[in-house]
Amino acid sequence: MKKLDKKNKILLIEDNRLLREGISAMLKQQDDMHVVAKIGDGDNILTIMDKLNPDVVLIDLGLRSQNSLQVVKLITINFEKTKIIVMDLIPLQADVLDYVQAGVSGFILKDANSNDFFKTIRSVYEGVQVLPSDLTGSLFSQIVDQSLNEDKPSKVLNTVRMTKRERQVVELIADGSTNKEIAQILHLSPLTVKSHVHNILEKLTLNSRVQIAKHAQSWDGN
Repeated sequence: MKKLDKKNKILLIEDNRLLREGISAMLKQQDDMHVVAKIGDGDNILTIMDKLNPDVVLIDLGLRSQNSLQVVKLITINFEKTKIIVMDLIPLQADVLDYVQAGVSGFILKDANSNDFFKTIRSVYEGVQVLPSDLTGSLFSQIVDQSLNEDKPSKVLNTVRMTKRERQVVELIADGSTNKEIAQILHLSPLTVKSHVHNILEKLTLNSRVQIAKHAQSWDGN
């Protein structure tokens, strides 16, 4: 795969200091990649994301101080354009499914060679979803695809109790509006919009804005 003309802004979240420094050094050698920050945990992740606006987040699946899946969900909910790649030695199938459903775009095995490492980052940056190589083409990969495309009952949006404001947010998400755009349209602060999106996801038991938009298509607005 050819290198990209535009620099890919990368945020690295890895709590092993040696790995963090080593991965960062590797990435900095690539002409098309720019490490905007390297951190040891997901504390204050929303503030960091707001400030740096990375294209791709590389996150260790096994952060010791935090639940990596919760960090992924926070990023997915609030920064829908950011791609997320999870790093792990040998991820369990259940973990892969959970992370894909939460919005992760790719996986990198920590024993991967450098070429595969960079190829995964570039593919994800360009919009390709990358499963662990040992799962690609397997029955499990088909299960992952099915889980992502599975529709919940069409009545879900009508039966869940939502406020008038939350329904307005759902409609705007379905129209493709970002949090910033929704805030401007509804005359709200971006933080208030983020709170509404979080509440909507909780009420609908969904994991991403994409799923909200998808299910909103079956909503009759009543």
